[in-house]
Amino acid sequence: MQSLKENVHIEDKYTGVTLGVLNLPHGLIYIDAPPIPEDGRSWRADLIDLDSGYERMLINLDENIDRTIGSRAMDCPVLAHKKTAEFFSNRSNTFKAQGQSTGATWETIPSLGNIRWAPPQITLSKKITLHWGKTPIILEHHPSTNKGAIWLILPEEKIVFVGDLILKNQPPFFANADLPLWLEDLALLSSDAYQGFTVVSGRGGVCASSTIEKQSEIIEGAHKKLEALAKKNAEVEKTEKMIPDLLSPLRFPVSEREIFTQRLRYGLKEYYQNHYQNDEEE
Repeated sequence: MQSLKENVHIEDKYTGVTLGVLNLPHGLIYIDAPPIPEDGRSWRADLIDLDSGYERMLINLDENIDRTIGSRAMDCPVLAHKKTAEFFSNRSNTFKAQGQSTGATWETIPSLGNIRWAPPQITLSKKITLHWGKTPIILEHHPSTNKGAIWLILPEEKIVFVGDLILKNQPPFFANADLPLWLEDLALLSSDAYQGFTVVSGRGGVCASSTIEKQSEIIEGAHKKLEALAKKNAEVEKTEKMIPDLLSPLRFPVSEREIFTQRLRYGLKEYYQNHYQNDEEE
């Protein structure tokens, strides 16, 4: 576990997403959950000796299954954006690990069986502030990576958790994204508004300014190529030709190439159909 401040910690040892926890007088606020239920219980055990109040709450930074499937194992109320809550309202009560190939991490975990979802009990629409200690916790809607994405901002500690806005040496999830908004959010992180802030990626932990710049280049390059394909009225299958260039700047184990390639194959096709082909049909 890495401590960013006395009361702010992150953990990258579990499969899936980077986890966070705020250790506050009112209690612990968990930021995302590991997809494997046993890991969720281990994570809670890791934190049992922290000197905090008795209350517990989990915040899901978006609807991605990697960070939501393990929510029930955290055994506490869940807070998320209302769009994330809508995602659960359209699904059965039980998650079944079968038949999907989106390139998410959970699809590589063979031990997952049927798991009951833990839909959010508390939701926000634009922005809320929590007061569990002496300093505020701001949750703010940023629908660039998907419609239910939020940032957790600690203005006094100068720390911001941005979920999948930045992925360190992983390709982006394009399927539910809005690339112009994504570029705006990345520009915001690089602006004076977040000068001196520690930026925490949802997949990889603390980000250097160069990581933010690299992510901006990847998103901008992908957007330009998708726009060019749309102008040519190209078939959706042409998006697969973008994959090698999107993977080339990333450093990852060879064992990850297949799942990352599938993430891009699925995400680019979904994005192209949703933003270009479906619009034309309408």
